[in-house]
Amino acid sequence: MASRIQFTHPKNQIVSTALLLVLACALALPAKAFAMVSASPVPSLPSFIESIKDGDANALRGIYVESLIAFPIIQQPYGNPGYVSPENSVVTQFSIATEVGNVGLLAHNHLAGATFSQLKQGDTIILVYGDGHTQGFVVDNIQQYKATDPLSPYSHFIDLANDNVLSALDLFNKVYRGDYHLTLQTCIENEGNLSWGRLFIIARPISNKNANIFRMSLRGTKQSPN
Repeated sequence: MASRIQFTHPKNQIVSTALLLVLACALALPAKAFAMVSASPVPSLPSFIESIKDGDANALRGIYVESLIAFPIIQQPYGNPGYVSPENSVVTQFSIATEVGNVGLLAHNHLAGATFSQLKQGDTIILVYGDGHTQGFVVDNIQQYKATDPLSPYSHFIDLANDNVLSALDLFNKVYRGDYHLTLQTCIENEGNLSWGRLFIIARPISNKNANIFRMSLRGTKQSPN
């Protein structure tokens, strides 16, 4: 029997389709003035934790970067792996990244994702769970891609670092598979096109001590249809 992270061909198609839906950041958005992330001061970490705690130790509830990010995290609706929250200052957990044992967080670049481009190598990202416990990550890789056809479900992606061309599935495998890590994803705006490119922030756990425990917990957590 294939393991949970060894997708069959139909599963590959699901992953590819879901990723393409996510990657087409602004495809379904109306042409209007977009709300920008609030300029409100970022609270202290203890204050932020208290504001989002709900007692669920297995559910991600927030992402925090000192002086930059303090956003609640929501989970994708059951059966909708292409969903990204349209709400300002809200980040969405990518369910298919969870299925392969890693953490993926999504946000539109005109909303919470606007802060992702301000992250730098060496920055610390704190994930907050519902019971208040946290896990730290350090940014160690930032990847940028241009979409060959930004709003097409058949677009390929050009790595701006080396001009290599990847399919959506190849891109998913590159940024979401592998050793336990966190991936933040948003779009890159250019030439007036909100979906011109894709930005991925890759962060590794500060301590590997509990990485395997977290990874097994993520794989064992199933979304409720409710």
